[in-house]
Amino acid sequence: MFDDKRSKKLVLVAHCVLNQNSIYDGTADFPSQFRQVVELLIEHRVGIVQLPCPELSCLGLDRKDRDGARRELLAENTRIRGLMEEGRNVEKLRARADDIATEVAEYRRHGFEVLGMIGINRSPSCGVETTSRNGREEAGKGVFVAVIEERLRALGIALGMTGVRTGNVAEFLDNVRELIRKGGATDRS
Repeated sequence: MFDDKRSKKLVLVAHCVLNQNSIYDGTADFPSQFRQVVELLIEHRVGIVQLPCPELSCLGLDRKDRDGARRELLAENTRIRGLMEEGRNVEKLRARADDIATEVAEYRRHGFEVLGMIGINRSPSCGVETTSRNGREEAGKGVFVAVIEERLRALGIALGMTGVRTGNVAEFLDNVRELIRKGGATDRS
């Protein structure tokens, strides 16, 4: 089954890597998407699974504050993180993460290799190595990434992750290459 031309390799990608229109006002680094990442994945014949934008889903495009772009970035990210940690939003994230975890498990059940997940470092929602909290960037995961990881763990799946930092494109692309090279979700024993 599935013995056609498909690569059977894929990666989960934070929504805004593929759609900069979804991020809050004043923070877009690209007109549409992080082109170098897309090109790298295409070059390696890796399918792209675009994650839903958790902030757009829970807070809307203006992130519940039309003046957010006037704030310092880390202060605004901290405000957004606080909203994302509210109970009703966490429940939405859990429902989304359940769907993502089920999708990963289904791909794996059919012999596909889920190489990992690409997030956005410093993001209050999609940070992988770093997130925004208490008005600063600090080590840790964003709210959505943490929930996805929790839901995958509940299914016994460990997934490699790396985070984007648009300020250092070369280093980030090296991290994505490493994710591709290492490959795959693993079962936790």
